[in-house]
Order: sequence, then structure tokens, then C-alpha cells
Amino acid sequence: MRRIGILAVLVWVGAFGPATAAGAGLTPEQVAQIRDVTSARISPGGEIIAFTLARPRQPGKDEDGPAWVELHVVRTDGTGARTFVGGDVSVSHVRFSPDGRLIAYLSKRGDDEHTAIWAIPVDGGESRKLVEHETDITSFDWSPDGTRIAFVASEPLPEEIEEQRDKGFNQEIYEEDWQPRRIYLAQLGDGDEPVTEARKLALEGQPWHVRFSPDGSKLLTDLSPTPLTDDRYMFRRLAVVDAESGEVVARIENPGKLGQFDWSPDGNTIVLVSGVDINDPREGRLMAVAASGGTPRDLLPELRNRGHVEAFAFRADGAILYLASVGVGTRVGLVGPGSSANRILYEGDGANGPVLYSIHADRAGRTVVAVGDSPRHPRELFVLPPSAPDRPQRLTDSNPWLSEVELAPQEIVTYTARDGLELQGLLIHPLRREEGRTVPLIVVAHGGPEYHYRNGWLTRYSYPGQVAAARGYAVFYPNYRGSTGRGVAFAKADQGDGGGKEFLDVIDGIEHLVARGLVDRAKVGITGGSYGGYFTALGATKFSDHFAAGVMFVGISDQLSKFGTSDIPREMELVHWLAHPFDNLELFLDRSPVMHAAKAHTPLLILHGKEDPRVNPGQSHELYRALKRKGDVPVRLVLYPGEGHGNRRAASRYDYNLRMLRWFDHFLKGGGRELPDWRIEYPLLEEEEEGDAEAKAAGAAPASAS
Repeated sequence: MRRIGILAVLVWVGAFGPATAAGAGLTPEQVAQIRDVTSARISPGGEIIAFTLARPRQPGKDEDGPAWVELHVVRTDGTGARTFVGGDVSVSHVRFSPDGRLIAYLSKRGDDEHTAIWAIPVDGGESRKLVEHETDITSFDWSPDGTRIAFVASEPLPEEIEEQRDKGFNQEIYEEDWQPRRIYLAQLGDGDEPVTEARKLALEGQPWHVRFSPDGSKLLTDLSPTPLTDDRYMFRRLAVVDAESGEVVARIENPGKLGQFDWSPDGNTIVLVSGVDINDPREGRLMAVAASGGTPRDLLPELRNRGHVEAFAFRADGAILYLASVGVGTRVGLVGPGSSANRILYEGDGANGPVLYSIHADRAGRTVVAVGDSPRHPRELFVLPPSAPDRPQRLTDSNPWLSEVELAPQEIVTYTARDGLELQGLLIHPLRREEGRTVPLIVVAHGGPEYHYRNGWLTRYSYPGQVAAARGYAVFYPNYRGSTGRGVAFAKADQGDGGGKEFLDVIDGIEHLVARGLVDRAKVGITGGSYGGYFTALGATKFSDHFAAGVMFVGISDQLSKFGTSDIPREMELVHWLAHPFDNLELFLDRSPVMHAAKAHTPLLILHGKEDPRVNPGQSHELYRALKRKGDVPVRLVLYPGEGHGNRRAASRYDYNLRMLRWFDHFLKGGGRELPDWRIEYPLLEEEEEGDAEAKAAGAAPASAS
């Protein structure tokens, strides 16, 4: 990894120059270049780790688009690091073959029209295409003997529909003109040519994932009534399918939202992560049920009101390794048969070890690999060795230049809400603070609300984090009631009360920081995306007296029209509000920020992806128009063409980061009421132009042509 790290430094410094490569505090230009480990798998024998690394495109230099995702490998002892599939690629769903000789992955490469299954030998060499299909393959699994692959893909459009679309008849029939998803079984051959013929299983419902049973005779899949987002979120249920006939031989009614699921090593039990009921905001209970069907039972009842299980893996003796979020930290534990089970292996809260986001184990379940981060670095690869699982060992350094950047301290904050409920949040202090002086504060409200902040890396294009701290701000990340990480009761504590006590929790957090003498009550800003955008809209209207600036991203302003235009109306009804909006119009109107526009005096920057299916851009248009009509509130609406519920492209992310920071600087530090110029300067583009000019002056080709 040292070689890879040195190369990363050279590339990074070459792009941005030594002046920005080190120093006090993080910059937006550096945030635009942060690399993250996104997933990790360990070989069956436990010797090799395959992991994916997200490499952002360079705004102004690369063709715009989302980050490239490369495939890398490293031995569990940290040696032998190599880039297996690098460059301008997008790799996902990495899986080792059962014999450990191949690493398979999903990608669209070369002349591929659709995403296919590719494989590369663990000893290195060229990738070859294993399976291709008429449509994109979205997930797959090897049979235990390695001779078959089961995969999920949509059926192709009927030929007559394709012909009609070619002639301009490309109308969309909303929520009806989707193509069914199917499970296909492909028999692998010995040749180098990809398999193109596969047997379709015509199941009732729409599959999303598939897992072979340990003996290869059955498949386990999650079926939803339709492929619509709401059905995928709320109504996926498990089915056991005979792999030969395609007949459903058992159904398992998981009681709520569904997370990870798999067969036990002996094939007699199915383990799953599920919500406790249909109203549970988040899957988080580790459950087990007989493979023949029945009622799932909670394996960790003591964790029900303390945390949320995120992932699990098996040990050969039948015990289950699990990863759980507990508060702002994470836990890896064991549960199941045997004297060594039912114990905690690792618990970290960011201050004492990394917080983890995924785990995977070798066939014996002895060596565990994980993706984790901390307040000092973004997501990296870790291994929990059998000899010391309580001390995760970091194997990668994807951003070696970050060690030269001075970062502000990050603190776990505990405070009490006005009704006595204990709450947690995270505070990034300003990098420089004059003794006895208060500083401006930016509150970052999370989305969901079934989500929570961990004490890890809290700086992204839409999270001001360390960049704002370098500019003299304190940045507060509250886990208000309704957040995950503290069990079912806490996650349900805001249901039917959106924008009520949950928002007061944020205000109480601000007051706690004011009482500590840390922040200036008159200079508080608020930002967030999705449900965090809803909080921002409330902060700029109904609670405008508390906030001097707001930056709202893909946020909700009208709960009534949100219900009619979102792709998750059933989740809104069953989880967020426990009611249909037209059964309680008064509540939904009162909790709509646009209805409180007359109270607004907070300068508000509104940003939204034009193709957002979750929160329709009309939500931002409504609030913008209401504030413009009021006339005395600085407001600006920025739309991102081609972006959905969050920005994916490098240029859109960089633009967002710069606009957010400028807005807070202008209104929290400057204190004016006039809008800043709608145009914005992009330092990355200026550095690129300077580099080209220098290269030309030296008689060399410009950097962008290399």
C-alpha cells in the first residue's frame, strides 16, 4: 500500500500544486479528491482481501461524472497490495469463487452494452467476461461447487415496444411501464467465451438478491410485489426456491423492513436483519428462522433498545458474527451456540478505534475484514485478526496527503432535551479559537430520519465538517429522536410528529453549546439534505428566529404535495407519520415549512437535483416562490440537471460545496442582507488553466492532453 500511497501523493500534488497539499485545515479542492474504500471481501481461505476504492474524477480535467470505482487486492497481513482493475472503471458486487481462485465482479467494460459479470484470477492477469445478459445484471451468487451462477436482471423490453420507441413513441406510463425482474441460472463452461444463455425462474414477485443454499439445491431470495422503490423498502419478503424447478418451497414473513439475509452453514436456518414490525423505521434486529419457514426470533433481544444490527457473518461452528451501531460507535460481537459465543469482540466509538460500516469473514469465520473510518480519516480497509479482534488493523492509506493537513478536534456531545430525553451529537470545533471568544455555528441535520451520525469522518461535499472548521466555524451533527443507533423505541420516538419534538432536540443542542460558551447564538446556520433539507426549511421558516442562514438540499417544504409526488408514499404513511395525510390535514399543513413562510427572515440557499424521484424538485420551487413573493428574505434556487436525490457528478459536488460555504461566509460572517453574485469562481479550474499555461510556456503539451 505504501507504493500506492506514494503514487497517490504524486498525482494529487501534480493536480493541485504543493501550496495546497499540506497545511492548516481542509479545503473544498481537497474534499473533491478524497478517496474512499467502499466494500471489502475476504477469500474463503482467509489469505486475500479484495476491496473497492472510489476515485473521484477531477473537476475541470476529467470528463464529468461520478467517481470511478477500482478493484484492489491485499493480503490479510498487509503485504502484496495491487491494483487489479484500475483506471476509468466502475466495479461493484465483488465475490470470490467458492474455490478462491477467481474474483468476480459486476461492471460494464469495453463495448459492453449492459453490466455483466467479469472475473479475474487471484494471482493476477486479465479479466474475462463470465456471464452477459440482454439487460444489466444487478446481483449474483456462485453455486457452492462453482459450476453455476444465479443472477438477477430485468426482462428486456418486448421487441414491439423497442420499435415504437425508436419511432418516437417514448411516453412514460407512471409506475406501470416497468419491466419484471427475474432470477436467472447460468451454467458455467470451461471456455473463455462468456455464457449468454440462462434459465429464467418465473417467480411471483420481483427479486432483488439471491443466495445459493450450502448444498446448492435451493435459492434464497427477497421478493417485492413490484420493483417500485416503495415496495422495495417496505414489502420485500423472503422466499426459499427449489433451484431446479423454480418452485417456492417456503416463505418467511419478515415482520418489517429487510436488510442482509443468508443461509446458516448447515443450511437448516436462515438468518436475517429485519425491522420488528411494519412501522419500524429501520431494519436492525438480528433474527433466525427455520429454512422450512416459521416466525423469525430475535437473537439479540437485549440490543433491541440499545442499537441497530448492520451486518453479520458466520463462523464454522454455527456462531454468528454481527456488526451493530450502538450510539455514535460500532460493535462487533458473537451470538449463537458454543461457550465462546455471546460476547463482544470489539467496540469502538471513533475516539477509541474506528467506527465500522461493513464486515465479511472467511469460511471459518476467524478472520474478519471491515470498512471503517474515524474523525482523522475517511473510510479505509481494516482487518480484525483472530489473535486480536479487539484491535482492528488498518491496511490502507488511500489519502496519504491527509496526514499533512491539520484537522480540528471532534467531540462526542451528550445533552438533555427539554423533556428529559438524553441525546447525543458530534461537534467539530473550529481549528483556531481565541480564548473566551464564541464562534459561528453550522448545524448539519441528517436525512432519513432513520439514520444517524457516527463518530467518524464527517466531511463530504454536502457536509461542511473540517472545511468549515478551518474557516473558524463550529459544526454540530445532532442525533435527534428518530435517529437510528439507539434501538427501536428511540427510532420510533418521532413518528407522527415530524418537525415537532425532533426539531426541538436540535434547538436544545444549540442552547447546550451556547451555555458552554462555545458558539454565538446570533450566528447559527443550518444545512442538510432530504429530511435534513426538511429541517433546514423549518429552520428558515417556522423556527427562523433561531437561524441566521440556511442551505437546503433536496428538501421537503410541503408535506401534502410530497406525499403525492414522492416514490415512497407508503413509507411516509406507515413509518414517518403513521397516518395518511388526508386523514389529518391540520397536522400535515402545520408541519409544512411553506405554510410558515410569512415568519421567514433567514437567508436561504436552496439546491436540488432536477431528476430527483424521492423529493420532487417542485418542493424547492414552492418554498422559493413563497419566499420570493414575501420579498424581504434573501433566497436563491440552484438546480442541477441530471442529478437526482443527491449529487453524483464531480462538478455538481464541487459546485455545491463552494456555494454552501460561500453562503455561510456571506451571511454568518459578513452579516449582510444582499445576495452574493449568482456566479461562482472555481479554483480548480483556475489551477488547471495556470498549469496549461505554464506547460505551454515551457514548450510542453498541456496537462489535460496527457
